[in-house]
Amino acid sequence: MQWQKLGIIHAPDGRHPQAVSHAMIPTPLLMDDGRLRVYYSSCDAQGRGRPFYVDLSADDPRQVLDDPVGPLLDLGQPGAFDDNGAVCCSMVRAPDGRYFMYYVGFELHQTVRYKLFTGLAISEDGQHFTRHSTVPILDRSPHELCFRCGPCVRYEDGRFRMWYIAGSDWEDIDGKAMPVYQLHYLESPDGIHWPARGELIMAIENADEHGFGRPWVLPSDGGYELHYSIRRRSLRAYRLGWASSTDGRCWLRCDAELGLDAGPGSEDDEAIMYAAPVRIGERTYCFYNGNGFGRDGIALAIAHSR
Repeated sequence: MQWQKLGIIHAPDGRHPQAVSHAMIPTPLLMDDGRLRVYYSSCDAQGRGRPFYVDLSADDPRQVLDDPVGPLLDLGQPGAFDDNGAVCCSMVRAPDGRYFMYYVGFELHQTVRYKLFTGLAISEDGQHFTRHSTVPILDRSPHELCFRCGPCVRYEDGRFRMWYIAGSDWEDIDGKAMPVYQLHYLESPDGIHWPARGELIMAIENADEHGFGRPWVLPSDGGYELHYSIRRRSLRAYRLGWASSTDGRCWLRCDAELGLDAGPGSEDDEAIMYAAPVRIGERTYCFYNGNGFGRDGIALAIAHSR
C-alpha cells in the first residue's frame, strides 16, 4: 500500500490548561450526522493526559469543523488507577446506542515506574461521559501484572471483542526501565465484564522489539487488518506494523507491506505510532502520531493503490 502524508491536522494551541501539549492516540469514529469525530488525549503542564475530541469533515478530514471539546473525563481520585492520567484508546457503540470509551489509566509507583490498566466511561451522546467504576474493568491479574491496556474494542455478532496489550515485566534499556508487553485477545457479552486472562495472539519474536502499542483492528475483504506500533530497542522509538487475519485471532505479520513509516524532516522523523485507519466510501485515511507520542498533534495520511 502507498500512503500520502497530509501533515498535522490538529494540535492543541495551549490555551486550555488541561491541553497544554500533545494530541495522542487518535481514535476516529464516524458519527450518525456524518461528521468524523476523532477522540484523542492531551496533556496538562504535569504531563497528565485527559480525553478530548475534534470533529472533522468526512469529505475532507483536513477540515476541522469546530473547536475541540473536552476534557471528557478528569483524572481519577487520589489513589485510583487513573489518578495520573486517563487516555482514550477505543470508542465503540453498544447495541443500545451508548458510547463506550475504553481508556488507559496511569498510576505511578515506586518499585516500577508505572502501571497501566483499562477503565470504561459511558455516554449517551458521545460527549458527556461518566466512569463506569473507580476501578479498572481490566485490572491486574497473576499473568498480566503491570499492564492490561491499549485496548481496541469492536462489537460484532452479539459480543464485544477486545485486542489489547498486556505484560508483567520490565527490562533495562540503556539504563532506563522499559515495559515489556505483547498482544492479547478477550471477548465479553456486555463490554463491561471481561476474563482475567487474555489469549496471547502476537508474541515478541524479534530481538529488536520489546513491546507493542495500541492495536487497531479494521475489517477487510475476507477478514481483518491489524495496525499496531512496535517499540524498537535499536531506534529507542516506535515504528508501525501491519498484520492480516481471517478470524481476528490468528495473525500473519506483514509489517513491510504497510508502507507508512517515519520520514526525514517531518513531524515523524524520529518515531511513528498509534495508526488508526478509517474507510469513508472509496477512500482510506489513517490518523497517527509522530515524534514524542503525539507531541506535535494528530497527523493524517491517505492511501493510494499501487
